[in-house]
Formats: sequence, structure tokens, C-alpha cells
Amino acid sequence: MKTDTNSPGDSLKRVTKAEQYLLDKIRLGNKQAWTEFVDRYRGRLLSFAKAKLLQSADAEDAVQETFIAFIKNLQSYRGECALETFLFSLLRRKIIDTYRSRKAKHFCLIQDTYSSRYDGEQSDPFDYLAGPVQTASWYFKADEQYQMQKMVLTDALSELVDGFKSSLKFRDLQIIELLLYCHFSNKDVAKIMGMPERAIALIKHRSLKQIRERIAMSRLPVGPSSEDFENLLTDIWKIQRFSCPKRSTIGAFLLGTLDKQWHSYVDFHLHTLGCRFCVANLEDLKSQDKKNQTKKLRARIMESTAGFLQKPV
Repeated sequence: MKTDTNSPGDSLKRVTKAEQYLLDKIRLGNKQAWTEFVDRYRGRLLSFAKAKLLQSADAEDAVQETFIAFIKNLQSYRGECALETFLFSLLRRKIIDTYRSRKAKHFCLIQDTYSSRYDGEQSDPFDYLAGPVQTASWYFKADEQYQMQKMVLTDALSELVDGFKSSLKFRDLQIIELLLYCHFSNKDVAKIMGMPERAIALIKHRSLKQIRERIAMSRLPVGPSSEDFENLLTDIWKIQRFSCPKRSTIGAFLLGTLDKQWHSYVDFHLHTLGCRFCVANLEDLKSQDKKNQTKKLRARIMESTAGFLQKPV
């Protein structure tokens, strides 16, 4: 299967026309549309929650509360990020609340193995787990200049990631994911990738230069002199999830139909980077596949045995 499943522009995910149509019906109080919406996202959200919470009941409660929070904020939602991203952000807050209430310790994958800039900087580890999303209203901030700045940075990062994907430079993409998405140090990334630290620094320099050139064209006051420049890039990446493969791409990975380079990258994103959002999608797709296999087997059995059933007298 030779296909660029994440073509340029795909990484900047917005609400699709089909999703907008569904949202419009929900806003009008259509119960069938709401049921369809819940069925569409429930599985992947539950997989994500179960990976974070030890008790299934806690995971189910968190997902339920997520949908409640979503419907309460629906009138304010303007599609600044993908629906899935917005739902995952709400769910993440519910999971954090559960941890805090029980004074449990959080865990993740690769982030727990290597040190990062967050070590020792925060008294509350959940502040990092929460990421930039403190409340749902974060997405609805109305300041015009802020929105313009965020848009320029979003476009710059999107162009960078799309460029890596279209040119199949997945090694560079993996490095920038670790640097900006996970916010690891050059030393940590060099260790993970098995490369010299100097090579990591060079790729980072080239990437940040491209981003800054894109920003300079906008003439907005978001420039390379800002001390929080990279932090802001990380925050935006966590919101937009530029490098996350589409659900259809993860499905193709599961079926083994991706090109070798794409398959290797998706495997890295899922199992090395350990993106919990995409792992949740993978587990949900696996679950659906098992259900479909069961239905297919039942249909085969019924079809093959129908002729042997005793006919009514």
C-alpha cells in the first residue's frame, strides 16, 4: 500500500463537514445524533482512560464525565482543534482529577524513562500531565492578537511536519517529535535515537530556523527572542497533535498495509514515543476488529450449517 495517508494539510486537523453536520444536529437536541457521536468516540476514549486508571469503573466514570463536560461546553466549541483532540483534553482533566483525589502517581511511557526539562521544576507532576489545557475555555480565548499568533505558529509547525512526511524524512520527524512534542533535551533525544548529540542539535537548529522564518513573514510579535518560544511550540503541538497519524493510518498499520517507511514511523509513534492518544485509537480498532471477526465467524457458521437444520414438520 503506497499512499501518503497524511498528506500536506492533514496534520492541521479541524472539524470535518460530516462532524460539523453531526454537531449541528446535536445542538438542535437530536438524540440520535448524540448517540451516534457517543458511539463514535466512546471506544477510543475508554481505551485511553483504561491505560491510565487501574479500575475499569474509574475509567468508565471518567469517560462519562467527559461527555457531560463536552455537551455542557458544546455551544462554545468553535472547532479550533479536532473533536478527538478536544475530547481527549477533557478526558485527561477528568483522569487528573481522579489521580489527585486518590493521591495516586501518574505514569506514561517514554517520558518516565528519560529526564526532561520538567524534572524538578514542578511541585505537582499533574501540571505536566495536564499540558497546556487547564480548562475547556482555553480553546475559546477571544483575544484577536493571541489568536493570530497561535495561528501563525500552528501553520509554521504544520508546514514543518507536513514537509517531513511528504519527503519521507521520518527520522527527522521523530527527532522533532521528541524535542518539541515531548520537550526532551538534545542529550535525551540522542540517547533514544542512537545518534550523536551534535547531529540532533543540527536538525533542531534547521527546524527552528524554518519556523522562525515563517513567523518573520507574518510580522507578528512572536519571535525568536522569546524565552518561552520552545515552550509555546510544545504547548501548541500538544493541542494540535501535528504528528499523530490519522485513525485510518493506524488502521492500515494494524492491517499491515502501510509502506515500510510509514509502518516504521507509526510503530515508533505508538510504541517508542508511546503516544497515549494514538495507542487508544489502536486498542479501540483492535477491539472493533475482534468484534467484527466474531460476527463474521457467526455468519459463516450459520451459513454453513443452515442446510443441516431440521425442517419443521
